[in-house]
Amino acid sequence: MSPRAGTAGPHTLAFVESPVQLLNVLEWAHAHALGTEGDTARSPGAGLTLVVLSPNDPMTRGQLRRMAELARDEGYEVRWEEARGGTTAPFHTIAGLAPLLRRASRVVMGDPFSRYVQLLLTITRAHDLVVVDDGTATMEFVSQLARGERLVRWHRKGGRPGPRDLLFAPVSSKARHRLTPGRGRHVEVFSSMPIDETPDGVTITANDFAWTRARFGPPRLTKGSDLVGTSLVETGVVDGDRYLDAVRSLARAHGATRYFAHRRESSEKLHRLVQETGLEVVRPDLPLELIARRGPIGRTILSFPSTVVHTLPLALAGTEVKVAVFDIDPTWLTENASPRAQGFLSGVTGTARDVHRLSSVSAVSVVKTA
Repeated sequence: MSPRAGTAGPHTLAFVESPVQLLNVLEWAHAHALGTEGDTARSPGAGLTLVVLSPNDPMTRGQLRRMAELARDEGYEVRWEEARGGTTAPFHTIAGLAPLLRRASRVVMGDPFSRYVQLLLTITRAHDLVVVDDGTATMEFVSQLARGERLVRWHRKGGRPGPRDLLFAPVSSKARHRLTPGRGRHVEVFSSMPIDETPDGVTITANDFAWTRARFGPPRLTKGSDLVGTSLVETGVVDGDRYLDAVRSLARAHGATRYFAHRRESSEKLHRLVQETGLEVVRPDLPLELIARRGPIGRTILSFPSTVVHTLPLALAGTEVKVAVFDIDPTWLTENASPRAQGFLSGVTGTARDVHRLSSVSAVSVVKTA
């Protein structure tokens, strides 16, 4: 058995609900194990159990199962929970996890906005709490924590709290308190995202995707470009017709032939995209950082504002791949989009390092170094 799968040292319980969260837990454990090499009793990787709070979406479940295999290959214990498999599933899941939560001295989570995770945080007695990247939401979480605001996802902020929000408010408030450093309570954020507002007492650790680069690649490069999809249409932020127009323009200007779909993109939208653009739609079975690192991948990767404009340059460090980000035009936003949406998306683009910026549809052929 791997030393990291043993029972030595403080037991660490990690909760993940997406493939990217699971990947980043592996990166976190790898980074800390390297920092305490030869001292497994103190390594955060010692005694790590990964708990998958499985969603219902088939694409997400498929990627999570593949990531779970990789985690087991690394010697970690993985516990799969059908956390949303019916009305009574949450009660069975929480009851089954409660003893583990009470014994764990460290809890790692990928989504502090998750109501499931917030509920679990009210049970744990852990003194060490770690938040690993769940994409661009990490930037918003840290900012809200620094300002003492309630935890609300950026694309929902601005709307009135619904009945369920009000009912859950006490749990969310307690979770936010648990995630605030205090006496005998340490909080770490492990992130590849740019973080400007650091809450007092929070430790920020950089994720440079060392595990990904050590395990995969370098990739074989193709001659053309690849385009990365986004779920901004599905979350109600961007108009579907405007999005397809932009994809068509980008593909034509840069000779893109493949479109890597986000796991949350609808089949209807993707079918229409194939019909109107001629792109080959690829449904990745792993997070894009791993797909790109394994290859084959285009020499240029085109993306809208999303997590990958921050993570792909790190995962592909040392290769010849260039990542280009395409700004979201304010006219593409839907009337239901959060008032903060444009500013947040611009911030995602503007803070990305080692990428090229494509400023508008009419100027997609003009590439500027960020």
